[in-house]
Amino acid sequence: MTTPLSQAVSRYAESLIHRDSVVQTPISGLSAERATEPGGLRSAITPPHICLVLQGGKQVTAGGRAFAAAAGESLLVTADVPMASQITHASAAEPYLSVTLELNLPVIADLSAQMGVVSLGGHVPVRVDSTDAEVADVALRLVRLLERPEAVPLLQASLVRELHYWLLAGRHGAAIRRLGWPGSHAQRVARAVAVLRTDFAQPLPVESLAALAGMSPSSFHQHFKAETSLSPLQFQKQLRLLEARRLMQSEGASAGSAACAVGYESVPQFTREYGRLFGLPPVRDTNAVKGRAREEAACVCRPMAC
Repeated sequence: MTTPLSQAVSRYAESLIHRDSVVQTPISGLSAERATEPGGLRSAITPPHICLVLQGGKQVTAGGRAFAAAAGESLLVTADVPMASQITHASAAEPYLSVTLELNLPVIADLSAQMGVVSLGGHVPVRVDSTDAEVADVALRLVRLLERPEAVPLLQASLVRELHYWLLAGRHGAAIRRLGWPGSHAQRVARAVAVLRTDFAQPLPVESLAALAGMSPSSFHQHFKAETSLSPLQFQKQLRLLEARRLMQSEGASAGSAACAVGYESVPQFTREYGRLFGLPPVRDTNAVKGRAREEAACVCRPMAC
């Protein structure tokens, strides 16, 4: 079902791109996605965010669980979780459309304090639920703001803040509130995650990460896995493999040099672990991605043939 928000996102995406893509907008943390056919699996570790699916459908897998989101639903991610995502329903006649906003922790903390609600609720790092009408309304005004570039610097902050308010006041409130709660396990684990994301190629003893989070090693391991669905070692391994994949596919690095750059001492071990995560060994995976890119480029050059 077409809605004013899906129409606005479609207009904006089509004005900037000629093929399926994710569009980063001038509004900080806000992106839109459009796809005209189901896609392959994409793996990434993303910051906390909410994705409003407007048309079509997608599925993400995190922590061994699969979550499907269809039009009218929101996919909420409340931790830096390694995820595999895939667009499952899309066509040229009815493209997949979504809009995604990264969650702003200082705004969440400030609003939570002013709203005076202290319940933090249970923790599930990924969840899917219906999109609240108030959230969709503010998202529509944010996307329409993009049509008036001169107004973006003046109005984006107030609209982003309003969107966070309605998220906190709605069905996702308890899960989101945890992110901004001072001294919460979520915030303490986030400090360790920030170091892991920066220094993933270096040996990082769990004891050092636990001290950074202000926890004992056993408590840190427990809460880290509860927040991210992975152990610290597994998290670091996936960061290394994701960066190695980027180096090979975006910068043309060989499998051996990419493995070395991200901290692997054994190329065979790197190859085995890469295949387990991405489904193909490094060279075959890179060649497959390059093949898809050539096909997409051909479609742009010869639209009637596609």
